[in-house]
Amino acid sequence: MHLLPGSTHAPTLYSLGNSIEAWPAEALKSVRGNRLIVVGCWVGGSCALEIAALAPDRIAALVLIGTKARHGPEPALHVSVWNCLETRDWRPHGMPIGVRCLLDRPAARVIGAAKATTLRQPPHDVAQGVTVFHRRPSREQVLMNLPRPIVIVTGEDDRAPGTETSSMQAAQARHGRLKVVRNCGHYVPLEQPEFLNAVLQEVIGEQQRSSPEQLSSLT
Repeated sequence: MHLLPGSTHAPTLYSLGNSIEAWPAEALKSVRGNRLIVVGCWVGGSCALEIAALAPDRIAALVLIGTKARHGPEPALHVSVWNCLETRDWRPHGMPIGVRCLLDRPAARVIGAAKATTLRQPPHDVAQGVTVFHRRPSREQVLMNLPRPIVIVTGEDDRAPGTETSSMQAAQARHGRLKVVRNCGHYVPLEQPEFLNAVLQEVIGEQQRSSPEQLSSLT
């Protein structure tokens, strides 16, 4: 938030609508200007791709963290996550394997922070967000066609999507590059915030040198 003070916006997505196409339309209402660095982790990364699909001319750069552009339906995982939310069972044996794989690597403080963030939001909004995320379209064409820098960030121990998929996505992008974070799992912003801020500062600096027009960040 401090890297572009006064020009950084961090909307809470889950309450913005019941489709992932609705989220970017609402999120963009809070942002002025036409040079946006859009940053998203996991679900937020999927929304970042939707913003690029909706308003490509407003994008200066994308930073996608633990994000998979290609999506195939996973109804069993969807239901199991719903059950986890309904029972509030955060113990490892109570979580679906698709969620446990995200938590294999982080320390207890990271899991606690992720849990606290979730529980601060109304249960209906979280449940709606889960459903929206699982119904999202594939956005590989955005990766391949967007004529702007796309930085793919992944923890080296992340399993969703993981380094192999992240590397492939960076290669697919017209102006893509990969940043692999050592000793890190899925939650890069919580596990290695200093590394992520350094990446964002690098992207901001590149954009500031390329044009004097004011930048904004949507994260």
